Amino acid sequence: MTAPIGPPDRGATQAAARLDGSALPGGASRVTPERRAQILAERARAIAASRAIAQEQSLVVLAFRVGGERYAIPAEEVRQVLESKGITPLIGAPRWMLGAMLARSQVVPVLDLRHLIGLEGGGLSDLTRVLVIDQQDDVFGLAVESVEAQLSIPLSALTTPPPGPFRWVGPERLAILDVSQLGAEAEPAKT
Repeated sequence: MTAPIGPPDRGATQAAARLDGSALPGGASRVTPERRAQILAERARAIAASRAIAQEQSLVVLAFRVGGERYAIPAEEVRQVLESKGITPLIGAPRWMLGAMLARSQVVPVLDLRHLIGLEGGGLSDLTRVLVIDQQDDVFGLAVESVEAQLSIPLSALTTPPPGPFRWVGPERLAILDVSQLGAEAEPAKT
């Protein structure tokens, strides 16, 4: 069943007339279709530019806890978050490697983040989640106590980090990790 077609909405008609220029005071001429398209294109570019600027001014991170402290990793580097129940220990692995697990049909090594950043603790008893990190064709897991939330942090709120595998320090002393620097001290020197 279709609704009966009635007279056009007066407000919509007035708005269209203003856009066409027919409602301009002083008898100004109507806007040509080419000029209307140009105006709309300019407005679309201005809106798109303002949205891009707003996105460039913040960093989206995934906040989590490990060793009783809060840390974060840029969200773009986290492929997925899994439960730590699927970790299989590896015999003869270094202390900082908890084992391996299956993530999206791929075997992924799982690292103990506490050891990589110099915190106390060991074993799996308090590590409940694994952040699967995808960084330049290198996929690995980081075991953490809990995942808190995804946060958007203004770039102006980020400060220079202390020495170590940190990229920035955010509000409330949230340390944002540089995952490319995590294993630098744990790996043996190559000769």
